[in-house]
Amino acid sequence: MPLPFLTADRAFDEAADDVALPYDDRDTWRRPYRPGPWRVAAAALLLLFASYVLFAAVIIAFAGETPGAVGCAVGGALVVFAAVRIVRIGTWVSARGVRQVGFLRTRTVPWARVVAVRTTQQPVRWLGLPRTVQGQALLLVVQGGETLAAPLLTDRSADFLSRREAFDRAADSVEAWAEEFRTVA
Repeated sequence: MPLPFLTADRAFDEAADDVALPYDDRDTWRRPYRPGPWRVAAAALLLLFASYVLFAAVIIAFAGETPGAVGCAVGGALVVFAAVRIVRIGTWVSARGVRQVGFLRTRTVPWARVVAVRTTQQPVRWLGLPRTVQGQALLLVVQGGETLAAPLLTDRSADFLSRREAFDRAADSVEAWAEEFRTVA
C-alpha cells in the first residue's frame, strides 16, 4: 500500500538541478522534502506502542472483558492516528497555495495573498520544544506586511535537524513555488 505522505515525490530526486518544479500535476498538495529522521522515529515508536496496545486489546477480548477490549482498541486507534498526524506535519505546496499542517490545525494561504517568502536568521524552536536556539527560518509574508506567527520551515525542526542541505533545498523549493504561482494568481 503506497503511503504518499511518508516521502516527497521521487521526481525531486530524479529532476535536474535546473528544474525548480519537477511535477506534472501541480494541483496536488505535496511536501517538497522528505520527513526527517526525528519525525519518522517518533512515529515509528508510536506505532510500536500501538501494536502492543492493540495486541492487549485482542488478549482482553479473548478473556471476555469486552469493555476493556474496546477501550484498548480505541486507545490503540488514537495512537495510530497520532503517529500518522506526526508524519504529516510540515509545509505542503500546490498551485493553489502553501499549507502549513500542524498536529491539530492546518492553515492554508493562497498564493494571491503571499507577498514574499524569505529565509532569515532568528531564534527558532528546537525540535518543536519550548527551548529556542539561533537558527534559520523560512518566513511567509502575506498582504498587509504581516508575517505568519509560525515559520514555514526551520533548520532545527524534526525534519531538518542536522540536515542543512535538506533545509536549503526545501526552502529553495518553497520559494520557487511562491515565485511561480504568486505572479500567476
